[in-house]
Amino acid sequence: MKKRKPIGWDGKTLKEMIQESEQLFKDTRRYYGIDKLELKTKDPFRYERAYARLRGASESAWETALHVAASPIVKEIGELCFALYTPEGDSAVVSTGIMVHVHTMSEAIKFIIRENYEEEVGINPGDIFLNNDCLCGNVHTSDVQTLIPIFWEDELVGWVGGVTHQVDIGGVVPGHDLTCTVERFDDGVHYTCLKIGSNDEIWKDHMLNARRSVRTPMFWELDEKCRLSGCLMIRDATLDFIKNEGVEYYKKFIRETIEDGRRAFIARIKQLLVPGRYRASSFMGNTSEPIQLKPQATTAALSNMPLELVVKGDGSLSLSFDGSSAAKRFSFNCGIGAMEGGQWVLLTQCIIHRDKVNDGAYLAVDKDYPPGTWCNPIDPYLSYNNPWGLLIPAYTSMMRCLSYGFFSRGFREEVVPGYALTADAPQGGGFFEKGPLAGQYWPLSTFEISGQGYAASAVTDGFNSGYAMWNPEGNLGDVETWEVIQGGIPYLSRQLKPNIAGHGKYRGGSNFETVAMIHNSRNVTFFNAAEGLTFAGCGGMHGGYPQATSYILRAEKTNMAEVVKNKQPYPLGDPDPAHGEFERFIKGKITRIPEGMMIPIGLKNYDLVHWRESGAPGYGDPLEREVDLVKKDLKDAIFTKDIVYNVYGVVAAYAETKREWLVDYEQTKKRREQLRKEREDNSMTFEEFYQREKKRIVDGNLLEPVKRSYNESIQLSKRWGKEFLEFWNLPEDFRFKLEEE
Repeated sequence: MKKRKPIGWDGKTLKEMIQESEQLFKDTRRYYGIDKLELKTKDPFRYERAYARLRGASESAWETALHVAASPIVKEIGELCFALYTPEGDSAVVSTGIMVHVHTMSEAIKFIIRENYEEEVGINPGDIFLNNDCLCGNVHTSDVQTLIPIFWEDELVGWVGGVTHQVDIGGVVPGHDLTCTVERFDDGVHYTCLKIGSNDEIWKDHMLNARRSVRTPMFWELDEKCRLSGCLMIRDATLDFIKNEGVEYYKKFIRETIEDGRRAFIARIKQLLVPGRYRASSFMGNTSEPIQLKPQATTAALSNMPLELVVKGDGSLSLSFDGSSAAKRFSFNCGIGAMEGGQWVLLTQCIIHRDKVNDGAYLAVDKDYPPGTWCNPIDPYLSYNNPWGLLIPAYTSMMRCLSYGFFSRGFREEVVPGYALTADAPQGGGFFEKGPLAGQYWPLSTFEISGQGYAASAVTDGFNSGYAMWNPEGNLGDVETWEVIQGGIPYLSRQLKPNIAGHGKYRGGSNFETVAMIHNSRNVTFFNAAEGLTFAGCGGMHGGYPQATSYILRAEKTNMAEVVKNKQPYPLGDPDPAHGEFERFIKGKITRIPEGMMIPIGLKNYDLVHWRESGAPGYGDPLEREVDLVKKDLKDAIFTKDIVYNVYGVVAAYAETKREWLVDYEQTKKRREQLRKEREDNSMTFEEFYQREKKRIVDGNLLEPVKRSYNESIQLSKRWGKEFLEFWNLPEDFRFKLEEE
């Protein structure tokens, strides 16, 4: 093979450049060893103008590319992001959007460099690379990345990356966040940093392959063009920048701005947090039964997700998931790229949202993802299709730890106990039965998961239906948009669902529920993805409650054809499950299951499905909530009468004549005193609690998934297992005895 001329700076290869960068950072703890921000110091106006110009180009590309995309997931909620990278793959400037993928694309570029594409594959002007492989820089296969190099003369001066979330990824069942996968071969089509084009054009053989690999080829093709269009816009804007400012200024600037970002992050940590060791725990139960389609699937499992955050005196952070339970044969395993993306997107929201956003923040954090655990499985043949199922609840602990620091410093408005699980994502699809679209496939791509409740702070309530940890600009999207492409499952309703917000002095955000009906379709596949039998995350804070857990509700073999024909009432939701509208208004096989995950099933015309998005955790003691705020909650249908009586101690009644809720303030005072007295009577000392729980441990009086999870954590951990055994005063060789043993 003919030896290629190096394309790095000053005659170096890209591999030499990345090695130099990493060594300089290791030696100095500064990006590329930069000591002084010379450009910023010499001419701060030019420096800030340069950043604004490149950032503006990224934003312009983002806005333009949205109109090229076909997928409603991209067009409706902005599930799209672009970033400009150094030749070594470090992000310097990013757009808005789904910023969780800024560092995942960085990892993909570094994969290209370390695997010696420069010499063995070739990196040329106009080349186009595609990646969705979870083990070389991605979250899951549905997130597809386009990467292009930027050349100035014969040197590679940077990269541009763009990412979108696909409607369908060609997996074992229709959908994009599959819950039933066991191994890599179930996850759908994989592109491992593959070159797919040259001269700024995508090769036809790739497009033919892609069209035949997914169930929604039109969406794939237009999203591919969307990403490429945005990348080319940023590349051309960067080349214009170099023409105006000079290539030497550009080279120095992109390195300085990353070091500037690192220093800004350090300064914010010193301002916002108190040095020390912060710890929190979260858990996720995938289900009470196996939900996968294959016999080797992991059975009911509880994943342990302890997190330790160390704030150092110099302003840097150390993040560890030591003590995590093992990787499993299910879809929720997380590659390191996914973990880095989750960490990065939260840091941009909590710490550096007012400063330059780039990989400088990433470089200021040391990470520990223990090998063999769910957050670093190592095994390339496991499934990584739905890592969000564990990643999202796991990082609620990071939010919690940061909030302890915010509270201690007095930044109480910044406190966030956690956030909602972006789940209950209905997926599947089917074929139209008759009419002009007969025989055509429609995907169930509702992405209302992008609009969850947001948690309360230490000073105010959370807000409803407008947050996702991975895309904080997200929203539920319009019903009409979703129905355009999923016409076989039209909405019957979408309304606010009571009693799902986390309780507290300040309540968490609430959310909506939906009822939809299968119509004019055949061969319909349907499944949900949400919590199992545990609430997701680490719950409320300082006395606040976690949000409500999810559940499954559907109706099959219904009389809806008759109901529609006779214009009779039909279910609009499930506001009071104890007196369900499904049971009152229709006949058929009605299924209720107290967990949110389900195996893919087949549905027929006039079957009904229900899903609901999540509320968010609360803050503080519910008995301290202002009574008038509770009254407003009743008016807004956030909570029902029985809940405010039992949880908030508020005595209220609805006055039909006045059409308003009336509160009995005197009876409320007595009710709250009664609840406090009940708490006192039912309380126990810590010593009593400790002895009770230790007896349960010694006796093995725990569910099998819980015992299995703790055994895995003890075996895999560096220090968590030792601390667990010491705290409970157990022998070093202690393990829970399992029934299968």
